[in-house]
Amino acid sequence: MNSILVTGGAGFIGSNFVNLLLHRTDCRVAVYDKLTYAGNLLNLRVAEGNPRYSFVLGDITDRYDIAATIEKLQPDAIVHFAAETHVDRSIDGPRHFLETNVVGTFEVLDAAWSFWSRLRETRRQDFRFIHVSTDEVYGSLGAEGSFTETTAYAPNSPYAASKAAADHFVRAYRETFGLPTIVTNCSNNYGYYQNPEKLIPLTIVNAVEGKPIPIYGTGENVRDWLFVEDHCCALLNVLERGRVGEKYNIGGNCERTNVEVVDTICSALESMAPARQNSALVAHGYTSYSQLKTFVSDRPGHDRRYAIDCDKLMKEVGWSPMTQFGDGMRRTVSWYLSNREWCRMVGQKSPADNSVESTSSMNGWHWHRSVDKLQLNDGE
Repeated sequence: MNSILVTGGAGFIGSNFVNLLLHRTDCRVAVYDKLTYAGNLLNLRVAEGNPRYSFVLGDITDRYDIAATIEKLQPDAIVHFAAETHVDRSIDGPRHFLETNVVGTFEVLDAAWSFWSRLRETRRQDFRFIHVSTDEVYGSLGAEGSFTETTAYAPNSPYAASKAAADHFVRAYRETFGLPTIVTNCSNNYGYYQNPEKLIPLTIVNAVEGKPIPIYGTGENVRDWLFVEDHCCALLNVLERGRVGEKYNIGGNCERTNVEVVDTICSALESMAPARQNSALVAHGYTSYSQLKTFVSDRPGHDRRYAIDCDKLMKEVGWSPMTQFGDGMRRTVSWYLSNREWCRMVGQKSPADNSVESTSSMNGWHWHRSVDKLQLNDGE
């Protein structure tokens, strides 16, 4: 492939994927992003100056703009990350999730189909539309079993419902119009450039600053954790070798309770920046990061357990997760400790008046902050 369009490429997973594409391939890579609070150009600083990289500021719900962008760029593939992803925000304001995740995906699909249907036959055969989705569409698991590609959808949050609807639209455009689509459903990601509203970066930032580390309920909710670089490698393999019309689950084979995740972070921090040497903790009489753990009321509809069976992906494209959780967490903690200014920039509070949501301009994009809900979410 010569040219790839990445929607949402300034976000957490999208930016890591863009950086991987530029490192591993010779493709031209164009990012299309609205630059909301969850996406910013700081995430793409590695790509700056690369002649194969370009950026387009745009909103996927704008049908004319996304269609014109696709027509101008003439991509060989579209990898669709752009989405609202925070579960708590979807509970607080589901309309944004409907508009971005459902309507936005429809507009990208429709524009892609219009473009693809006019290509010459050889390009039509090689074109790919990869839709990046989540395991949350499957709902919640009991103590046993894993999600497979044939697991029935049972979304429990507005976010999950919006992603499920988007998945179905992607399938429909394949079945009805023949657009060569592939859907991937991933487990919870962690790693570099994840917004500090998510569980892992929030825990790191709060711990270093001596602030409470909020944990929902008893902390026993289980997620399958996937290092973001492993996820991006899987997506590249799907793009190159995945079968059109299929869906693939992508997981890390790494189930952990939320409290286990927090404990792992605290342990990593103790080895890299001991609590007894951290003035923010010492000032409050704390001698360990684990003393900051604070259990709070559970959120509505909090899924109990996710687990991914990714055997299909491993067998068909030859991918498997390479990063052990402990190693990936140490690398993640080290990155956040070394990028405190990045955390400050993307986590800067709006001058809110304690309303549910406030908006301020920051470096050319808009920062949206759900004041009461921000700090408590599993990371995807």
